[in-house]
Amino acid sequence: MNILLVTDAWAPQVNGVVRTLERTRDALTELGHRVSVLSPGGRTLPCPGYPEIRLTLRPRKRMREAMAGGPFDAIHIATEGPLGLAASRWCRRHGLPFTTSYHTRFPEYLRMRAPVPLAISYAWMRWFHARASRTFVRTSTQKRLLAERGFRNLEVWPGGVDTQLFRPRERDRLRLPRPISLYAGRVAVEKNLDAFLSLELPGSKVVIGDGPALADLRRRHPDVHFLGYRHGEELAGMMSSADVFVFPSRTDTLGLVILESMACGVPVAAFPVPGPADLITDGGNGALDEDLREAVFRALSVDGDSCAEFAAGFSWAASTRRFLGLLKPVGEAAPARRYNPAPCPSPPPDPKPASTALPS
Repeated sequence: MNILLVTDAWAPQVNGVVRTLERTRDALTELGHRVSVLSPGGRTLPCPGYPEIRLTLRPRKRMREAMAGGPFDAIHIATEGPLGLAASRWCRRHGLPFTTSYHTRFPEYLRMRAPVPLAISYAWMRWFHARASRTFVRTSTQKRLLAERGFRNLEVWPGGVDTQLFRPRERDRLRLPRPISLYAGRVAVEKNLDAFLSLELPGSKVVIGDGPALADLRRRHPDVHFLGYRHGEELAGMMSSADVFVFPSRTDTLGLVILESMACGVPVAAFPVPGPADLITDGGNGALDEDLREAVFRALSVDGDSCAEFAAGFSWAASTRRFLGLLKPVGEAAPARRYNPAPCPSPPPDPKPASTALPS
């Protein structure tokens, strides 16, 4: 298949959405499919309150450029930003079916930054996704909650984890007093990091990542080890060195880092909310409790081997096969409305399947 993936979240951003989309693209390519990624480029501006995220100023122009690389067999819109809106409008105008995914609880994130009622932001999100043939969600709990808010055509697209990279290792990367309680991910208000960093815990607290809340948290928690962004083998080694992974967010749809931590043989402590509650079995691979400190202490007694065994069931290959099965082929559009770009000269195709990114 020739697939167009539209996303406002892409490298150099570092977060679970970007990692999920990158790994899905790579897995699709390994299966012999061709993936074109329409991501922020050209003239952009920083997202208010989150300058790491760049918003495309001329998304319709970017969408026209992307469609010149077609025709595509399937179009998936991963985000609700400017590019996602432009892609949705293009597909509706030309009678092309498309799918979307719901990665972020945007209404809750927005309410933390501005007094916008949830009813208004959820109405907008419902309007956006209602035009899709299917909307992919990360867990069964998320599917149920969105259905209660009036969303339709929801399908579960489970997460995956790279168990070749994230695996149990020697636990000597972090030479700090134990037990080591660690968080990795975006450092932003929606991650509720104060709930973790304010706990009275023995040993050491470690935060891996960056974001708009970093400076404030550094100032208020001088006892915490803030290590900034880490990647690849270095990140996996540090995560493997922890005794417990603390995930204080109450607003994540899944929490990819939960699976990555478990794959490293590290149990997870979290609040009993959607996302963590879909992955964590109390006493089996972590602990859930409204008293996060109590969850940390219970998680410390969990066997790391059972965590790694659980995470092994979430492969990117299985996740990507599910993704493929949920896509809506463009060929299922009504023939009279199907979009066919004007022919134009193009270079000879690469002999090997490959993913492509549109020029910035």
